[in-house]
Amino acid sequence: MTGNGTATNVDWLAWWKGFNDPVLDALLQEAASNSQDLALATARIAEARATLDQNASNFYPTVDLNASATRRKGSENSASFTPGANPYSNDRQLGLSASYEIDFWGKYARADEAAKARLLGQAASRGTVLTTLYANVAQSYFALRALDAQLVLGEQTMATRTENLRLQNRRFDGGVIGELDLRQAESEAAGIQATLQQTRQSRANAESALTVLLGRKPSDIMNPVLARGADLGALYTAQAIPADLPSDVLTRRPDVVSAEQSLIAANADIGQARAAYFPKLSLTAGVGYQSKDLSDLFDPASLFWNLVGNLTQPIFRAGAIDAVVAAANARQQQAVATYTQTVQNAFRDVHDALNNVAAGREITTTTAKRIEALRSTLRLADLRYKNGYSSYLEVLNAQRDLAQAESGLIDTQRSQLNAVVSLYKALGGGWDAGSVVAQTTKP
Repeated sequence: MTGNGTATNVDWLAWWKGFNDPVLDALLQEAASNSQDLALATARIAEARATLDQNASNFYPTVDLNASATRRKGSENSASFTPGANPYSNDRQLGLSASYEIDFWGKYARADEAAKARLLGQAASRGTVLTTLYANVAQSYFALRALDAQLVLGEQTMATRTENLRLQNRRFDGGVIGELDLRQAESEAAGIQATLQQTRQSRANAESALTVLLGRKPSDIMNPVLARGADLGALYTAQAIPADLPSDVLTRRPDVVSAEQSLIAANADIGQARAAYFPKLSLTAGVGYQSKDLSDLFDPASLFWNLVGNLTQPIFRAGAIDAVVAAANARQQQAVATYTQTVQNAFRDVHDALNNVAAGREITTTTAKRIEALRSTLRLADLRYKNGYSSYLEVLNAQRDLAQAESGLIDTQRSQLNAVVSLYKALGGGWDAGSVVAQTTKP
C-alpha cells in the first residue's frame, strides 16, 4: 500500500496487513483464535451440516433387523379353545424389514435444497462474525494508539505549562508580573494535569476493552498487558483506500450471502409444504423366519416374506396443510424483505464509509494547516507578551488553541483510520466467499 490514504490495490482477505504493523496482525490472529462468537458460529455450521446429512438419508430405504420371542397361554374357557389342547404356545421370529417412500413430488429434494442453503447461510454468518471481529479489534487498537498519542501530547503540554509556571513564579517574585498572571499559569497547569488524568483513565478502559475482544482470561482483563506497534502517525501514513471498488461487492459481503441463502431455503420450504397435497406412495417389504420351536427357526419351511405398496391421498385435514403452506409463504415473504433490507444496508454502508474516508482526508488537511497557523500565532503572542504589548491571557489562549488543534488532529486521524476499516468491512474484506465451500464440506 502507498501512504496517506492513496488509492491502491488491496489484499481483501488480509486488508489489515496494509497498515504494516505486526502487532496489529498478531492481535487479530489472537482474537480470531479465542473468539467465543466464532466458536458459536462454527458450532452452528456443524449443526446445519448434521441436519443436511439427516435430510439426505430420506433418499435411501430404511432397513431394520427384527427379532422376537413370544410365549402365550390361551384361555381354556374361550369358545375357540379345544378341550385337551395345550393352552401354552411359543413363537420365535427373525427377519429383515425395509421401507421406502418414493419422492414423486420432490418433498425430500426440496428439504435437501433448504438444508443445503441453511448450511451455506450459517457458513456466511460465521463470515459476518469474523469481519465484525476484525473491524472491532482494529478500531479498538487504533483508539488505544490514539490515546497513547494524546497522553504523549498531554505530557509534552504539561511540561510546557510547568516550565511556564516556574518562569511566572520567578517573574512574580521579581515583581515583574502581577498575581493575576501567576494564578492564570497555575490554573492552566492544573487544567492540563486533570486532562492527563482523564486520558490515563480512558486509556486503561481502552486496554481492558481490547483485552476482552482478544478473548483473554479474567486476570488479564483486570491487569491488561498489551504490546504496542506502529504509532498513530505511522498507521495513518500507511493506510490506503481501494483503487477500485469490486464489482462483486454483494458476493463479498457475508451478510448478503447469508440473507440470499435464507431466501433460497424459504422458497424450498414452500415446495416441501405443497408436496403434502399430493399422494404419498410407500413400499414396504419383509423377509425372515418364524417358528414355534427354536430348532425349526431356520428350516426352509419357516421362511416368510411380504411386499406391500401403500398409496395415501390426503382428503380432509381441517386446513392443516393449507396452514403449513401459508406459513411457508409468509416466511418466504419475510426472507425477501430481509434480503432487500440487507442489500440496501450494504450499499448504504459502502456509501457512508466512502463519504467518511473522503471527509476525513479533507478535515485532516485543514486541521494540519490550522496547526501551522496556531504555532505562528503562539510565537507572535509570546513575543508580544515579553515586549509588554499584550497580557499573559493572550499567550494562554494561543497555547490552548494549539493544544486543542493538535489533540483534534489525533482524533481526526483515528476517525480516518476507523473509516478505512469500516470501508473494508462494508466491502466484505477479511472474508472469502469461496471459504463457504470449505466450511460446508464434510470433514
